[in-house]
Amino acid sequence: MHYDIAIIGTGAGGGTLLHALAGRGKRILVLERGDYVPREKANWNTRAVNVEGRYQTKETWRDREGRPLHPHTNYYVGGNTKFYGAALFRLRREDFGEIKHWGGISPAWPIEYEDLEPYYTAAERLYHVHGERGADPTDPPASAPYPHPPVSHEPRIQRLHDDWARLGLRPFHVPLGIMLDEADPRGSRCIRCETCDGHPCLVGAKSDAQVVCVDPALRDPNVTLLTNAHVTKLETGASGREVTRLVVKRGDATETYSADVVVVSAGAINSAALLLRSASDRHPRGLANGSDMVGRHYMGHVNSVLMAISRCPNPTVFQKTLGLNDFYFGSHDWEYPMGHVSFVGKLDADTLRGGAPAIAPGWSLDLMAKHSMDFWLTSEDLPDPDNRVTLDRDGNIVLAYRPNNETAHERLTAKLEQLMKQQTKCGVHGHECHEGLFSRNLFLGQRIPLAGVAHQNGTARFGHDPRASVLDVNCRAHEVDNLYVVDASFFPSSAAVNPALTIMANALRVADHLKSRLGI
Repeated sequence: MHYDIAIIGTGAGGGTLLHALAGRGKRILVLERGDYVPREKANWNTRAVNVEGRYQTKETWRDREGRPLHPHTNYYVGGNTKFYGAALFRLRREDFGEIKHWGGISPAWPIEYEDLEPYYTAAERLYHVHGERGADPTDPPASAPYPHPPVSHEPRIQRLHDDWARLGLRPFHVPLGIMLDEADPRGSRCIRCETCDGHPCLVGAKSDAQVVCVDPALRDPNVTLLTNAHVTKLETGASGREVTRLVVKRGDATETYSADVVVVSAGAINSAALLLRSASDRHPRGLANGSDMVGRHYMGHVNSVLMAISRCPNPTVFQKTLGLNDFYFGSHDWEYPMGHVSFVGKLDADTLRGGAPAIAPGWSLDLMAKHSMDFWLTSEDLPDPDNRVTLDRDGNIVLAYRPNNETAHERLTAKLEQLMKQQTKCGVHGHECHEGLFSRNLFLGQRIPLAGVAHQNGTARFGHDPRASVLDVNCRAHEVDNLYVVDASFFPSSAAVNPALTIMANALRVADHLKSRLGI
């Protein structure tokens, strides 16, 4: 069957693109590898979600050494946005230019921040982002305020905010995509629960791509969504310049479809894998891979989850409201960028038991969970052509990655430790209230390991030079006229904030290009 547009994937890229193109008279086929996340009590069960991996894919990848790798990723309508923490940051204006890091150079993008700014504003509106302009010292300029007020801090987090402000820092409210109305708690769709970050939302109050984009787009009778539809290969015509057939596995059956425009939005790792699996006589190294850039320059940030243990309990329920970017571009004692500090959702004992951290002397895991503040630290990793996605002889994914720019992350961790020791004197325990930082070993140590691919990006970078990039500035493949890649694959650099909003904004930008191309 033939369509005007085929979109492979329904996450931050594909779902947002679908929303922008629906309702304009074009027949759109949407192919989603997974199904809808089942609505069940387990959606909010931390043991089921974090320890048992109830919703994670069961497929096995391989690492550089050929060892099994069980990726922490999900195949559902809405993609990984069903499970994200909904922190929706713009890249900093400077992130679009070349930046010198301790570990090397972060390259410039082929577009400017100003090219993406209107689409950031539109994406913030679409995804119901709450925030406060100008509080973050690294905030880029914006053409409009956030559509919703910032999410308030609970008392323990507010106290930390005030401590940091007292030290001359500029803590801020993390921009969050949730459907919360604090002025009307009874009418608010979001109930501000502790199972937001990393969990699907049972009440549909997290601004994920399924709820915000896919479901509304399906009201258009011209939109067809096929779930459990795994696209295994893209085939081209004799010239190799046009995708003419999509090969799809549904259950035990193999089906084929075609479209005037084909958009791959399967996530940076799976999009690269699909292009590599689509090798042919015309594209012997993989579809659109004459440059040998497909799969290369994989990035996923240098991330850590750290618990700050205090003798006083932390009764916070919705913890992910506070951020700190004062060290994003460096500090007075170190000139290189370090990264971003914020929070994960509140950890509990079940989550910690999945891989117990080093236990503070005299503490149990239950007690640690009740007394911890749980930080998320992100530093930029730099593009390296040897960090890449390839396939083994059976067509399975191999993810080869060696971390880099780690000194910046070590510096950022030290800064946080120093700040936690300067908290206001506790009325009960004095300055001895803070016990220290402990690694959350759910991810096998302080660092999020290779399997933690939530921030995957960079495997089909865009640029002006077909010899050094896969996509042009509109995210169209240099070598295939009707093929686009619209997810985090296009990133030339990773910056040090969550990539989701940039994926969404870029999808809206590419949608405008496609509207012009298709005359709609």
